[in-house]
Amino acid sequence: MMSSSFNIFRVGISFVMVCIFYKSSVDCLPELSSQKYFSTLQSGKASLAYFCQADSPSTSVFLEELKKAVKPLQDYGISVAKVNCVKEEASRYCGKEKDLMKAYLFRGNILLREFPTDTLFDVNAIIAHVLFALLFNEVKYVTTLERLQNIEDSLKGKANIAFAYVRAIGTPEHRAVMEAAFVYGTTYQFVLTTEIALLGSIGTEDIEYAHLYFFHCKPVLDLTQQCRRTLMEQPLTTLNIYRFIKSMEAPLLTEVAEDPQQVSTVHLQLGLPLVFIVSQQATYEADRRTAEWIGWRLLGKAGVLLLLRDSLEVDIPQQANVVFKREEGMPVEYLVLHDIDLVISHVENNMYTEEVREDEDDDIEGPDMDTLGIQDDEVAETVYRDRKRQLPLELTVELTEETFNATVMASDSIVLFYAGWQAVSMAFLQSYIDLAIKLKGTSTMLLARINCADWSDVCTKQNVTEFPVVKMYKEGENPVSYAGMLGTEDLLKFIQLSRISCPVNITSVQEAEQYLSGELYKDLISYSSVSVLGLFSPTMTTAKEDFTEAGKYLKGCVITGIYSEEDVLILSNRYTATLPALLLARHKEDKVESLPLANTHAQDIVQMITNSLLETFPEITVENLPTYLRLQKPLLVLFSDGSINPQYKKAMLTLIKEKHVDSLTPCWLNLKTTPVGRGVLQTYFDVLPPLPLLVVVNLHSGGQVFAFPSDQAVTEQNLLLWLKKVEAGLESPITILPAQEWKPPLPAYNFLRMMDAAASQHSSRKGPECVKETDVQENDKEQHEDKSAIKKEPTETLRIKHWNRSNVFKAEKSFRHDNKEL
Repeated sequence: MMSSSFNIFRVGISFVMVCIFYKSSVDCLPELSSQKYFSTLQSGKASLAYFCQADSPSTSVFLEELKKAVKPLQDYGISVAKVNCVKEEASRYCGKEKDLMKAYLFRGNILLREFPTDTLFDVNAIIAHVLFALLFNEVKYVTTLERLQNIEDSLKGKANIAFAYVRAIGTPEHRAVMEAAFVYGTTYQFVLTTEIALLGSIGTEDIEYAHLYFFHCKPVLDLTQQCRRTLMEQPLTTLNIYRFIKSMEAPLLTEVAEDPQQVSTVHLQLGLPLVFIVSQQATYEADRRTAEWIGWRLLGKAGVLLLLRDSLEVDIPQQANVVFKREEGMPVEYLVLHDIDLVISHVENNMYTEEVREDEDDDIEGPDMDTLGIQDDEVAETVYRDRKRQLPLELTVELTEETFNATVMASDSIVLFYAGWQAVSMAFLQSYIDLAIKLKGTSTMLLARINCADWSDVCTKQNVTEFPVVKMYKEGENPVSYAGMLGTEDLLKFIQLSRISCPVNITSVQEAEQYLSGELYKDLISYSSVSVLGLFSPTMTTAKEDFTEAGKYLKGCVITGIYSEEDVLILSNRYTATLPALLLARHKEDKVESLPLANTHAQDIVQMITNSLLETFPEITVENLPTYLRLQKPLLVLFSDGSINPQYKKAMLTLIKEKHVDSLTPCWLNLKTTPVGRGVLQTYFDVLPPLPLLVVVNLHSGGQVFAFPSDQAVTEQNLLLWLKKVEAGLESPITILPAQEWKPPLPAYNFLRMMDAAASQHSSRKGPECVKETDVQENDKEQHEDKSAIKKEPTETLRIKHWNRSNVFKAEKSFRHDNKEL
């Protein structure tokens, strides 16, 4: 084992040295005449040349970056030269001035590619573009999910895939992927994309950064089976990619029977820890399955070994079932962890601590800076952590006082009003740019932004008094303010659904049937699973006006239509609806419901449609949780580790259909898709209980949590009996949630007291009487309450989006009055 680890480590060092060190004696950019340059080209050898006039001023910035690229490219066997063009030598590359703004890549005397110099904007772009051109077969560029799946299918049972997403060609991440492909391109098929929609389609939760996936296709023999995928969670650098790929080559699980202190594998050489799952003969098979599962979860993060206690000469504490070895030479840790997720968390928390320490070492100077990174809420913390991230702001139009009116009047526009000093604004700006990336080249809607910290007069004139705010401007219409979740997907839904008028005027029965079936706007069905159609006789003027007003209010949220022709009775009879009526077409369930609208005002219609959009038994996620908490009912939550058992789902739906749970909000939570639910359960039970598990959480009065008995079968009769006992007070809660306030971790500065203290040091004279501190605090409190009342919901919603390491249910605090923690 030691020998193989050393050999791998030696290969790794060689790879890193190839990527970092330059062994050639050439230290500058060679300058040759055109004739001399072409005479030096060798068959099969690659060369990059930049042609320029000898008597013309040099493009100094480009040449400086080209000089930096000389050494790395020569390490890959690619020569670099500056070719001086003179009148005596005729060359087609020494032509017009516009031709001299290009660099040329040759293999031998054959021209492979020409690059405009503005695409080779720095050393990373030069190296990335050159290697990308040379590695045409080793790196496949894809733009569609279908193309990616075809490549994946063709390699099943043959080879593994390294799939990378970078924000743009020529970035440092692109260079890192190309350098890795240069070394590993014959072993793995590299696939590259810059399409963020493609990355989102394979299930990536966070698409803000460059990503690298390893597709384990070689073991897959069934063409209908998807290749297992492992995400590299570290930033895309050459060294990180090398370490990640080497860890993919290591065994998933290794059995050992020696002192953990003496064990060394390739993972330690790569800087990754080791996790030993302690086993014994009696539980060997179960322990091995557990270890393999942990191995997949920690692939690329740590090495997993099965430690056979019975064969050890070294004593291990009897209670210990996990041994953790951080690095070579350090003492091992003996742990008692009875849950797989606790093992995963222990490894990831240790890795996270080390990464944060490394990042902050670069930024923190002085002894008083150790709390700089601690923010008073999760949004500010996220912005602080991402402060070095460069956003492609050029994808949106930056507006000023001079350009605002002309821009929004010239074309349909979405405008983000934000403040550069505010954490929520800067956090949402990231989602807004992600939206611009998704809509790039596919939408006629102009995406713009204006910093209200710089152009406050413009924002005041647009009635913007809080941040961030998104408004849609269309010719001939009043601006429409977006009031949904501050996230990419919800804003995308708003934009797509706003493409059509609300309500849509339906003119025939046939068109109405197409509308209700989803055929009329089939490209929008993915954004609105319910279509609403109002049915009115031509004489119902007031009812039509109320419905039209409600439709305009719901623009961007749901598709609404109106039908009031003479033959409206055909539809009302077909769908058993008494005029005026609402028809709700639920496309997922392929059914149409009718609701009466007699004497219903616009506000009531809005509420009816909003309630109809809610699912009867929804899967609770971080994003939709606030919507269901607004109902102000206790939650009846079924926690499941994956899909719901059909028997449990049937029992729940039966109770819902028979209206036994109208006083509750029945729902379920999938711990695989919403893993923070594990933290919720551990808050309730201390130790993660067996799943599935049904609980009632009374958030709004008392904070009691009740658990359905684990020894009873989940049937309609047992559930109904248990719920009646809970309602009658005959069941004891497993815990009561405390009425804690959500306070910042650090106290606020009292600036007035600090100023008074400073003033007293410089003067002993009695100054004018100041306002009392209590009065100031009360005044500040009133102002704060007024401001938070304006737009509290989106702020908390954004906190939910970025708070992925915390208790998911804490996000609902802004939607209840008693400030109880779930």
